Amino acid sequence: MTVARAERLLALVQVLRRYRQPVSGAVLAAETGVSLRTLYRDIASLQAQGAPIEGEAGVGYVLRPGFLLPPMMFTQDEIEALVLGSRWVATVTDPKLAASAADALAKITAVLPPDLREDVEASTLLVATPPRQDDKTDLALIRKAIRSEHRLELTYQDVNGTPTERTIWPFALGFFENVRVVVGWCELRQGFRHFRTDRMLTVRSAEVRYPRRRQALMKEWRQSEGLPPPL
Repeated sequence: MTVARAERLLALVQVLRRYRQPVSGAVLAAETGVSLRTLYRDIASLQAQGAPIEGEAGVGYVLRPGFLLPPMMFTQDEIEALVLGSRWVATVTDPKLAASAADALAKITAVLPPDLREDVEASTLLVATPPRQDDKTDLALIRKAIRSEHRLELTYQDVNGTPTERTIWPFALGFFENVRVVVGWCELRQGFRHFRTDRMLTVRSAEVRYPRRRQALMKEWRQSEGLPPPL
């Protein structure tokens, strides 16, 4: 197999990974820059090599989750995206997540060829440190509650400085330039609410699962906000 064809097959796998639902051959051919005939041959080649691609011409194709490729081939743009992403995480998230980003990048760098490893180490993309309000709580605790689908009990201060006691079902954590925001279902207000972490005076995990799945809450919240579904 030539290097060009290997890169083309890898690019096809990467495109398939972006889609959770079957995608037509015409769309895949357009995104990978090949003819429909070549696309069908590439799909067959990947399937013959063990890639769990399901579907057929006229119906669409989907890559089943769990398929892994050795992390040895990255384009220069992909390298820059990884470096920039890890630097952004280190700048705007909590210390534990920042350290994890650095560790992940180090693991990827360790298996790269020497020339690509030099691209990582010599990256000139920088991330500014944004001014933001200081958090009064541990974001790692909030992230754990989201993963575990556990209720959080808050003492929350509104814009006027008035504190209220809240019990929420957290399912998302947004990182913005100046603030971090937890998205959750509020038992007090009986609806979706957004909670700035710098206004959380106290936070405690109830260690009790909330009654709905995180994915269902996220889907319903996106619909209520008029947001498109994720790819």
